[in-house]
Amino acid sequence: MGTMGLALPWRSRISAVQRQRGNRVEPSQRLASGADQAAENPGAEDAALAAACQAGDLRAYERLYRLHGARMKNMARNLLGTTVDAEDAVQETFLKVQRSIASFRGQSSFATWTFRILINTCYDARRSRLRKKEVANEPETEDAPQRPEPRARGAHPSLRMALERAVAGLTRHQRDVFLLYEVEGFHHAEIAGMLGITETASKNTLFQAKKSLRKALEPPRSAEAEGR
Repeated sequence: MGTMGLALPWRSRISAVQRQRGNRVEPSQRLASGADQAAENPGAEDAALAAACQAGDLRAYERLYRLHGARMKNMARNLLGTTVDAEDAVQETFLKVQRSIASFRGQSSFATWTFRILINTCYDARRSRLRKKEVANEPETEDAPQRPEPRARGAHPSLRMALERAVAGLTRHQRDVFLLYEVEGFHHAEIAGMLGITETASKNTLFQAKKSLRKALEPPRSAEAEGR
């Protein structure tokens, strides 16, 4: 599904909700400052985008998607395992952002707040999947992330496969922090805001995840080496 295929459904549904509530949708003057100001001051752009969304400007939601949509889909795909589920999660996230935009108080960046909603949406989808498996009497196994792309690119295919298996063997919390930091490139402060944990907890979890990965990826020691 392309960008327009994903964008149009939530855009039309947001419009419908706003008409039902009687909101007046007007262009935001704060978004008219252009890309130069955004590049010079990302924090100001983030605040302006939040204000425009709160004012009901549909162009602000389109801007939010252009800025973060691709990254959101990639992260959701790593958390849920399939592209279809990822697209559904991103679409649902934008609807949740619209429904709860009035509750945004700026305690974190607007982007971090949006990604936290996405992560919670993915968690809900995973829980729903597990419940369906329980009803069907299937084994309660979590789906592994699908082909994560670490920061270090160009790894040998066999090493990539081994890494994917090792990442799948992490606990859910370790895997999520690892994916957010190493795959998506978020900082610990951002991860803390998304997962509702402290920055220290994020760092410790990443440390434990890497420790587990190193252990899983270590080549088996020979009997001769163990006897030394």
